[in-house]
Amino acid sequence: MISFVVPAYNEERLLGRTLTSIHEAARAAAEPYEILVVDDASTDSTAEIGRRHGARVLTVSFRQIARTRNAGARAASGSILVFVDADTRIAAETVRATLRAIHQGAAGGGADVRFDGTLPLWAVVLIPVLGTLMRAGRLAAGCYLFCSRGAFERTGGFDETLFAAEEIAFSRALAAWGPVVILRETVVTSGRKLRSHTGWDVLRLFGGFLKRGTRVVRDRERLSIWYGERQHDHEEMREKDHA
Repeated sequence: MISFVVPAYNEERLLGRTLTSIHEAARAAAEPYEILVVDDASTDSTAEIGRRHGARVLTVSFRQIARTRNAGARAASGSILVFVDADTRIAAETVRATLRAIHQGAAGGGADVRFDGTLPLWAVVLIPVLGTLMRAGRLAAGCYLFCSRGAFERTGGFDETLFAAEEIAFSRALAAWGPVVILRETVVTSGRKLRSHTGWDVLRLFGGFLKRGTRVVRDRERLSIWYGERQHDHEEMREKDHA
């Protein structure tokens, strides 16, 4: 069985379309599956939407993505774990490729990532470079990350001392137990963070990495891009789920 683990914090606008895409992809792949929405202290209708779309909802109050993903994995029943962000759509061919990779001995991996909507120039330039570096380093993007149950347990899961870049650390940990595969098949994730933050915001963040190293990703207060108040995104509003 595949367990799709969907961490979510105040995701009422986009969660419905994500869950619909998971159902459609998993059914087309003809593999038994379950969906767990891990609702991390949401104050909107995230949990209700999760249940309405056939997911099991696990409620936690961490406000930390690593702990939230780990909680979902530990509550899941499947031998294959697929972590999908609440603003990300997946397709059947990506699920099929995931199954092939696991059955051929991969410990885990990720997929090629595309961003929806109109992106600022700085993101148009930077994203392809970042994608090439991550593929070369066999590092999975957090919006779609898979692994076998055995590999998850051997690594101990996501590093709960990290408030960001936990998928990078997890990819490296997986590589100690088997191949990490970055699929050519794609997922589509929201470009809202790229639209709602400037290039200077990103440069300041990377400057913090260079100056303080991993201390930055261990401090929630320095990671407003992920943990600060969510910025308004006109394109997200147009895609709001009304189901």
